[in-house]
Amino acid sequence: MKIEAIKAALPTKKLTNDDILALIEEYSTPIFTGDLKTTLNKINFFMRYSGSDTRYWLDKDERPIDLLSRAFQEAIAEANCDKDDIDLLIYTGIGRGFIEPAAAYHIAASLGLQNAECFDILDACMSWTRVLNIVYTLLKGGRYKRALIVNAECNMRFGGPVFPTVFQLSNVEAIEWSFPAYTLGEAATATIVTYDPDREWEFHFKSRPDLADLCNVPLDGYEGYCTPSERIGLNGINKFTSFGVDLHANAYEESIKVFKLLKAPIDQIRAIFPHASSKREWDKVAESLGLKHLMWHIYPTYGNLVSASIPTGIASAIAAGKIQRGDRVAGLLGSAGMSFAAYSFVY
Repeated sequence: MKIEAIKAALPTKKLTNDDILALIEEYSTPIFTGDLKTTLNKINFFMRYSGSDTRYWLDKDERPIDLLSRAFQEAIAEANCDKDDIDLLIYTGIGRGFIEPAAAYHIAASLGLQNAECFDILDACMSWTRVLNIVYTLLKGGRYKRALIVNAECNMRFGGPVFPTVFQLSNVEAIEWSFPAYTLGEAATATIVTYDPDREWEFHFKSRPDLADLCNVPLDGYEGYCTPSERIGLNGINKFTSFGVDLHANAYEESIKVFKLLKAPIDQIRAIFPHASSKREWDKVAESLGLKHLMWHIYPTYGNLVSASIPTGIASAIAAGKIQRGDRVAGLLGSAGMSFAAYSFVY
């Protein structure tokens, strides 16, 4: 399978760690019990410790579909193909405007894709990687000729699953299940792939459903669809709750295990693209593998872009000249679920 093009579009509103702290202070002051200044200092330490610096959110005149359209136009130009050449469209983002129908249908209508079959695949931050694995099999089987994979991870809108609710701390303890929200950025990506028998891909996945309560956005009535846990919904229904420390603690061992399953020649890998959830934590994994020098991080600049993290990382590495056609690369990530993946391919 060949990546014909991979593009990322970022919004324009730039926020620093200090901006995030100011927002937490603004929304927490009316309800906080305890020493808010000390709590803010603790959050500041955690952000800087993780490697966080800046992130980008949509400004008032920007929309998710605008970012996605821009990424698509750049991708289709680089792929040198027509819209009608795309026969499969899959939307992967957690950020979405619809539960029904699949977001892919509205995206196809907006982009003017009339010949593409449409559906969504949702698997938290693993979504883009999971889709690549599925599309690889579909293309290899001859079902489709050219696929477009898109997402628009724009989750920071006012009144959404994160902001301002998760910025409204009532006590210092709430940091435990709220901190990952302060590292989130926004982005949209577009990836165009075709089958190429000379480009074999290797994927390895591992699921840990026993850790499913560590990161959730529960819907109304979720209790009837699971075994309830005291961790789910601590920030409210339809709101983001995430135990970042526990997520990374489990990701460390599992990510090392899954990466070691790769049969691809490690000495030929030019770059490794981790999920943008923490620079420091993924560097720890890479250090254990002896591969820290290969890690390409976007987390310090763009924050956690959810399912858009790795495609944005690859797009930025291409733009920076870090990787070129013919280079072998790898992906490594852990996701809510929990799930873990390592994969390798030749760009």
